[in-house]
Amino acid sequence: MQTIFETIKKAAIKIDHAIKTEDLGYSDSENSSGEEQLKLDVKSDYIIEEAFKDVSLVKALVSEEKEGVLALHEDGKYTICYDPLDGSSLADVNLSVGSIFGIYEGALEAQNLVASAYVVYGPRIELVLAEKNEKPKHYRAQEGLFNFISEITLDEKGKLNAPGGTQQNWSKTHKTFVDGLFAEGYRLRYSGGMVPDLHQILLKGGGLFSYPGTSDKPDGKLRQLFEVIPFAFIYEQAGGQAVNGEGLKLMELVPSHPHDTSPCFFGSNYEVNALKSAYGLEN
Repeated sequence: MQTIFETIKKAAIKIDHAIKTEDLGYSDSENSSGEEQLKLDVKSDYIIEEAFKDVSLVKALVSEEKEGVLALHEDGKYTICYDPLDGSSLADVNLSVGSIFGIYEGALEAQNLVASAYVVYGPRIELVLAEKNEKPKHYRAQEGLFNFISEITLDEKGKLNAPGGTQQNWSKTHKTFVDGLFAEGYRLRYSGGMVPDLHQILLKGGGLFSYPGTSDKPDGKLRQLFEVIPFAFIYEQAGGQAVNGEGLKLMELVPSHPHDTSPCFFGSNYEVNALKSAYGLEN
C-alpha cells in the first residue's frame, strides 16, 4: 500500500504544477457523463494514469473522466478508482480543488475498499491518507516532500454546515433541516468543491457536508466509487458517520455501474444523528 501512496504523492506534485502553469480553458472532449472537460481534467487524468502504469500492485484504473476500466497488470491486487481533479471549474477563480482516490481489492463495492486518499491543491498542497482500523493521517507538502502533520479525529459535534445542491430543488424536509442547523449557530462553509469543503470539516473538528437527492437529481450528483465511498471511509475512520438519504451507511453501497451516484451526508455524530431524526430515520 505504501507504494500506491507514494505514487499518489508524486502525481499530486505534478498536478499542482499543472494547475499553476497550464491552460485553464475547455478541451474539445467530454467525460463519461457527457460533461465538457477542462484541459486540466484531461491533464490530471493523464498524470495519474502515467504514474500508475508501472506499479505492478495495481490491476486496473477507473477514472471519473473516462468510461470503462483500464487494465494494467493481470496479477495486480488493487483497482484504483479516482477523480483526477474534483472541482476543476474552480481553478480559474483560484479556489482550492482536489484529487480523490479509492483503493479496492476485489469487486468494486464499498465493503472492498481497503484504503483511500485525497489531495487538496490550495495555497499549500495537503494530503489525507486512510487505511482500515487507523485514524486518517494528514500531510502537507514542502519542497516536493509530504511531511506528516497529525492524525485526524472528528469531535462529537461540529460548527460547520456545507449544504450542496441548488436550494430550489431541495425537499422541504431537507430545507427545514438545514435551516435548523443555521438556527443552532452553524456557520456556512461551502465553496462548491467537495474536497476542500470536506477537508475543512475534518480539520475543524466536525460539522456536516450534505448533497441530498434533489428534484432534478433524485439519485444525487456525486459518484459512488470515485467520491462518495472514499470519503465515507475517511469519515468513519475519523470517528464520524457517512450515510445516504435513507440513513444507510455509504460503506454498504454496491454500485451497479462505475459511474453510479448517490445522495450523501458526511459529518460528525451529532449532525448525522440529527439528520436521521429530521428525515424520520432510526439512529
